[in-house]
Amino acid sequence: MDGAQPFGVSSELIVGLAAALGSGLLIGLERERHKRRGPNHEPAGLRTFTLASMCGALAQALAVPGLVPVGALAITALAAMAYLRSRGRPGLTTEAALLVTYLIGALCVTAPLLGSPAAVVMTALLAARTRLHRFATQVLREEELHDALLLGALALVVMPLMPQQPLPWLAGMKAHSLLGLMLLMLVLQAVGHVALRLAGPQAGLAVSGLLSGLVSSTATIAAMGARARAQPGLALACAAGAVMSTCATWLLAQVMLFAMAPQAALLVLPVSLLGAALCGGLGWLLARRSRRDAEATPAAPEPEGPRGPLRLREALVLSLMLGAVAVAVSWAREHFGRSGLYGAVALTAFADVHAPIASLAGLQAAGSIGRGQVLLGLLLAFACNSTTRGITAVAAGGWRFARFVIPALALPLLLGGGLAALLLFGAGS
Repeated sequence: MDGAQPFGVSSELIVGLAAALGSGLLIGLERERHKRRGPNHEPAGLRTFTLASMCGALAQALAVPGLVPVGALAITALAAMAYLRSRGRPGLTTEAALLVTYLIGALCVTAPLLGSPAAVVMTALLAARTRLHRFATQVLREEELHDALLLGALALVVMPLMPQQPLPWLAGMKAHSLLGLMLLMLVLQAVGHVALRLAGPQAGLAVSGLLSGLVSSTATIAAMGARARAQPGLALACAAGAVMSTCATWLLAQVMLFAMAPQAALLVLPVSLLGAALCGGLGWLLARRSRRDAEATPAAPEPEGPRGPLRLREALVLSLMLGAVAVAVSWAREHFGRSGLYGAVALTAFADVHAPIASLAGLQAAGSIGRGQVLLGLLLAFACNSTTRGITAVAAGGWRFARFVIPALALPLLLGGGLAALLLFGAGS
């Protein structure tokens, strides 16, 4: 009979029992290596965990109604008795792990491809006890935990409740998409903060500029310029951070396009990658030249203090700006055609480059404009916003600082414009 073995035992059951046996042995090995000795030792080790897993597997395999819950209650009672006998031993990890091992054994019979990975994850969790304890008590700060909970609530609670229908008063954009963009900015902030924590202060101003550029390149250039003016010996290092922030701007714009208008993002991708590569390369060269100065005069980013890594207010303000700009761009397109569209993009880009790009992506996703218009609008937005950032560089850091930043703003636009012309000609736009 197909799928059957001698004595009427199916091959699926054999695989499930083998997976349960392996899972119990794996978890039991970890517990055996770490269980305490002496009067307060844990009673469960290699054999106990293996038996618990096989007990769950057999209870599931016998298919007797109610046998699996009864077995779980029995394992819980045995674990409780063992804990009471070892008074003075802190923690319930071994007892809880024993019950979970029983359930994993039962799961292996019905879904071995799910039960076995669950055993591996559980073993890794048990083995990482010291590292997890150190992370929770020494590495993770209170404000970081707060921001992580806030980010999780927005992503898992608020996001699913947002309506996904296009809103006419929001130029056809979706409230779900706007919240998604705000979450994207918050996630990028969190990733940047984690990367900076892992890299440490010795990573230098270049890494700091790249990460803070995910929030605002203009603000980053202003901060780096102010530091360069106050500490002339760090002008090259500050310029490296400012240039790297422009690299982050190109990358963030491309990520936003992929999130809202994937088809347009594919057309824009070569131009964005060119801009990011040029800015990243120039920033790396400046950081390399400033290495000796950075070693002589430490240029580590200043500590953030009690404030958390997420900038919810800035992300919310930018999301509201995205909605307002979307309405303005859509109104200009309807009343003045293509010239009105580009005029609104240019006007709003002087303040922020990402808001008009998000509006163009929303219009393209709704079918109101073509991919070529998105590409031209992106270059126009970057050109206008680069003017603002160039003026900011001169005002904040002086010409000694701005002479490194302005070429990094202009070169991607010049080469990107030529590449865009080739792309549009090849696409027949």
